[in-house]
Amino acid sequence: MVSSIDIKKVSTRDKVVIDLDVWMDNPDDYDFSPRASLVDNILSLYVQLEEGEDEVLASFELDDESLQMAERDRFVEARIKFSVHGMHGTLTHKTPNPRTGPNAKKLAEPRWKITLPLV
Repeated sequence: MVSSIDIKKVSTRDKVVIDLDVWMDNPDDYDFSPRASLVDNILSLYVQLEEGEDEVLASFELDDESLQMAERDRFVEARIKFSVHGMHGTLTHKTPNPRTGPNAKKLAEPRWKITLPLV
């Protein structure tokens, strides 16, 4: 399951684009289906829980130009970078010679680009 979502940047080109960092608890967890809603000028990202309830994970206040584009298109584009706690966090035991150790290569960082309809 998702432990947290950080909104890095909201930009407007010909549509509203949101850059997100999503932190997962387990690398084998594939249960992530975000939803977006727009109330007044606040854009909220949430997930639906098993009980049918919604859990808001992040919200952001849009400026006037972004709000007009979001209301015009009724969708936002999300660029998501996934990370997993314990894998992409801070290294505690560094190898003295990084060319031969486990941190000689970077871990893969899966990314999504998805269009979220506004509710």
